[in-house]
Amino acid sequence: MCFLMDPISGKKINVKGLDGIQGPIYVGTGCVFRRQALYGYDAPVTKKPPGKTCNCLPKWCCCLCCCSRKNKKTKQKKTVKKSKQREASKQIHALENIEEGISEIFVLLSDSISQKSSEASQMKLEKKFGQSPVFVASTLLENGGGPRNAIPPSLLSEAIQVISCGYEDKTEWGKEVGWIYGSVTEDILTGFKMHCHGWRSVYCMPKQPAFKGSAPINLSDRLHQVLRWALGSVEIFLSRHCPIWYGYGGGMKWLERFSYINSVVYPWTSIPLLVYCTLPAICLLTGKFIVPEISNYAGVVFMALFVSIAVTGILEMQWGGVGIDDWWRNEQFWVIGGVSSDLFALFQGLLKVLAGVSTSFTVTSKAADDGEFSELYLFKWTSLLIPPTTLLIINVVGVVVGVSDAINNGYDSWGPLFGRLFFALWVIIHLYPFLKGLLGKEDRMPTIILVWSILLASILTLMWVRINPFVSKDGPVLEICGLNCDD
Repeated sequence: MCFLMDPISGKKINVKGLDGIQGPIYVGTGCVFRRQALYGYDAPVTKKPPGKTCNCLPKWCCCLCCCSRKNKKTKQKKTVKKSKQREASKQIHALENIEEGISEIFVLLSDSISQKSSEASQMKLEKKFGQSPVFVASTLLENGGGPRNAIPPSLLSEAIQVISCGYEDKTEWGKEVGWIYGSVTEDILTGFKMHCHGWRSVYCMPKQPAFKGSAPINLSDRLHQVLRWALGSVEIFLSRHCPIWYGYGGGMKWLERFSYINSVVYPWTSIPLLVYCTLPAICLLTGKFIVPEISNYAGVVFMALFVSIAVTGILEMQWGGVGIDDWWRNEQFWVIGGVSSDLFALFQGLLKVLAGVSTSFTVTSKAADDGEFSELYLFKWTSLLIPPTTLLIINVVGVVVGVSDAINNGYDSWGPLFGRLFFALWVIIHLYPFLKGLLGKEDRMPTIILVWSILLASILTLMWVRINPFVSKDGPVLEICGLNCDD
């Protein structure tokens, strides 16, 4: 449960995680907002606690002598100031009579200026919130609500006017007020704007769930949901509201900005992730390795880094109360979503922002009752399943080719093979749900996905053989050297 409120009230709630910085990111559901935060106002500024004085120091400190000397000097300064004030008061009494005549002129001018300023402020509020005077007046109230003397029929007509579709035209709704438009993930953009105004969000976990909802229950629907999230992140990254360059000089803290940068940059990591999942298979098919032979020291450093990452994950599980099964499913889905939904979202976002090609998305279906959970392990047709299935087929073929090549070449070739097999098997176990769908007798993967994946894997393999980047172009020629060439 996420409360976007000022820091004064936030201290009354148990904070956790990102609450130590400026609060978690608004994720679109199960949230309660303050009206002032949604209206685009800045958060109230809290008074800083008083600094330390000499009273905080120990009694044996010698600063007492310094304090006594300062008191004497201040007394002397006060006597000098009193004498100057007496002389100035005489001159002030002489000017009072002149000011009484001028004050009447200033009253007339101030009335006209205040009337013009009130009209300008009223026009500014109407441009920001719309043409409803009742609603504009309610935005100025701290706790919201309408006027006390308003008649119910008039309030009803005003409410109908405010909820109409054309009310927000030529106003700042969607730009500075309310939910911010311009991305399919308007929740991240709205929370970012609120944090830029200095508001603080608090994550609360009551014993009894404050909100309950449903989520996608099968892999295909889940990938479509992740596609929409990643597409929104790409849109924010390529817009003026990108956290990398927007909102400086406001109330957002640096660490909070880093969390928002992470939320809009992660779709771009799909490209290196796709490369890392493809390289192990290429190494097994070509007999080469990702990196040249490394020393024992470099191997120890690599293993230490790998173990430290694993230990960090274990500590996070203990801190968050997450089981090993849930953690491993999350790791698997991170790889599956990274090479499918994030990759598609990256290209769709670039086409939408740079070329103006609009993309449509469908709202993911949710489970309404227990009977629909029978579709949990079903594979529904979607093009998002083709890239991970292709990677799985390539790595499985690479493992088969690498093992068969080691059997044919003898005992000496088994040593270098283990390193290549480790990375390939690491990719395969992350894509194990797809392997289960391929080999299972029931609820198998649709045949069209398998056909497209095999076709794509074959095309990529033939392209690699044609390019053959590991072989020098200046190698021996068959016509000159013959079949028994030793070079």
